[in-house]
Amino acid sequence: MGRIEYSAEIADLLGRVRRRPPAGWPWLAGESVPSGLPVKQSWGWLFAPDGRVLTLVNPKDGIVSLPGGSLEPEDAGDPGAALAREAGEEAQAVIGAPHYLGYLYDRVGSANGGHECARVRMAAALLAVGPTAPDPASGRHYRRLLVAPGLAVELLGWGEPGLRQARAAVASAAARLGVPGAANETIEELPEGGGVVFPGRV
Repeated sequence: MGRIEYSAEIADLLGRVRRRPPAGWPWLAGESVPSGLPVKQSWGWLFAPDGRVLTLVNPKDGIVSLPGGSLEPEDAGDPGAALAREAGEEAQAVIGAPHYLGYLYDRVGSANGGHECARVRMAAALLAVGPTAPDPASGRHYRRLLVAPGLAVELLGWGEPGLRQARAAVASAAARLGVPGAANETIEELPEGGGVVFPGRV
């Protein structure tokens, strides 16, 4: 997989990143979602073997995101199933078994019709990606970048709460996947044609 080390193209893309204002949802690391609090979204820290994570950049508006999204009926209430489906749709990604990290408590319920809800965060191995394609749900055609978790937090605009979330993800990935605690700092765009990311786990 060819590396792009801060190429002019990547620098231009990152120079147009637009960060969303922080939502202020409390991060509850390692805590189970309380009974009766609906889980409406699931997003994932997807790790390559060198400790970098997959971030998605929408080149049209500069918004950066982790793979993930809303639970749909076919997910049968399973945040891991939702993450695997959304990662496939958004990034054409194949992931390993997701591991629960915690949740964000959305008291305003913007993802739940104005009623409180939980937004789950998980960690998993990024096994492979297919040829790049638009998200069938939104039509967005994301650029797929591998970046160090700390840089992902900066691009996402999540601040200190995001760093705490990233640390939980790195700790889980180090223990379960054997990835290094200090990630490769190279910014790499995954090939348009796809390929294996985590050899030996596909």
